[in-house]
Amino acid sequence: MSLFFIACVLFISYLFLFAPKEKRFSFAEHSQGSYLSQKIFDILIFQYPNYSNAYFEKSVAYNKRGDYKKGFELLNKAVEIAPKDHLGYRGWLKLKKLKDYKGCIEDLTKLDSLTPNVVDAPWGENIHYLLGLSYKGLKKDNLALREFNKSIASQKDSSWVNHNLFLHKGIIFSRQNKIEKALDNLNACLQNCYDKSPEAYFQKGVIYRGLNLRDSSKVNLEKSLSLYKEGYANKDIYNEVQDELYKADIEDELSQLNFLKK
Repeated sequence: MSLFFIACVLFISYLFLFAPKEKRFSFAEHSQGSYLSQKIFDILIFQYPNYSNAYFEKSVAYNKRGDYKKGFELLNKAVEIAPKDHLGYRGWLKLKKLKDYKGCIEDLTKLDSLTPNVVDAPWGENIHYLLGLSYKGLKKDNLALREFNKSIASQKDSSWVNHNLFLHKGIIFSRQNKIEKALDNLNACLQNCYDKSPEAYFQKGVIYRGLNLRDSSKVNLEKSLSLYKEGYANKDIYNEVQDELYKADIEDELSQLNFLKK
């Protein structure tokens, strides 16, 4: 029993202190958020003060828990050491979690300048799409459209484009009262997601009601409600998404439509 205990102590000591840093990093990464994982990152940071990935990976657990103060302290250090590697995640986080649109634009614009011949994809999403969302969040619609169009141009064809990009373009054109362009983009959204966007059908229903095309409005709103109930709405269990659609929104539009018919 004592030999087994000694062997365990030696193994843990080796793992904590003497194994190659990449091996320790990999172990800690795959047990992310655990006490053991965070302690390994602490030792790696102590032994290798410029090891940006250790700061970054340790920050992820805090950010997932919503402890952004501690998470950003670590993430900011990672960005300071290796901006090209970590600006994308920080910008994505500012947009998606904090709704810090200006901060996201600053980070992603800086990243774009550091990688002039690359179309970056922070956390798997096209950089121009994320910039477009940020400008849209600030109500800078023309800048948002510019970035959305850059995102489309950077893809091989429109089928590679996130269908929600066309949804957001449609919303912008709708509030600019450019109805034909709004409908074209909402239809493109539906084409790219196999007609499974309750948001696009909802926006079309609102537009048709404004044009006094009540039958078309009702068809689209009812389709929106049906898809919503089937679970196709854009949702994030951790935070509200931009222009999030709620069941009550659709029901209110249908109620107004029924009221106008009386």
